[in-house]
Amino acid sequence: MTIKQYLIEEIEVLLQFPLNSTQAGIKVHHNARQEMIDATENLYKKGLISQHDGGYLTDLGYEAAEHLQHALQIICSESSEIA
Repeated sequence: MTIKQYLIEEIEVLLQFPLNSTQAGIKVHHNARQEMIDATENLYKKGLISQHDGGYLTDLGYEAAEHLQHALQIICSESSEIA
């Protein structure tokens, strides 16, 4: 299974949201990379963020971002068990 580029862009946007406060959001400006603008719009359509240009994470978005951060911590950690 490969990860399509548009999904990588969506993951990168989700990872921009801080998880330590539900009152912190992001704003993707009109002069951002078009891929980031598209990814943000896709996340909004999927119900993961509150605004088409960022805003705040929805409950589902928070859960997704939290899982993404945990997965990255796992796969980026060094393990002596890996040969």
